[in-house]
Amino acid sequence: MDMVLIFKALSNDTRLQILEWLKEPDANFGPQLFLPPDADFKGGICVGSIQEKTGLSQSVISSYLMMMKKSGLLESRRYGQWTYYRRNEEALMYLADFIKTKI
Repeated sequence: MDMVLIFKALSNDTRLQILEWLKEPDANFGPQLFLPPDADFKGGICVGSIQEKTGLSQSVISSYLMMMKKSGLLESRRYGQWTYYRRNEEALMYLADFIKTKI
């Protein structure tokens, strides 16, 4: 994992807020209407739902989400025309351990 890329991704208030919201996706976003019922992507939230909650343009949110995915903080999956994002809990545990032991 590229720690510099991770810390860059976390250095923006909105990106940090998105990560916090995705910790409790059901409470913060409600049901995802277009996520297939048999989808194996628990906690996935549609880009449009994230965009709506932030009030920013979809292009800005898409770039934020891609940066967070590239850093390893998020995972994504596409269902039809919809892309869903969720936290990468394994990467977040690695980050927490890195901060605890290395910094």
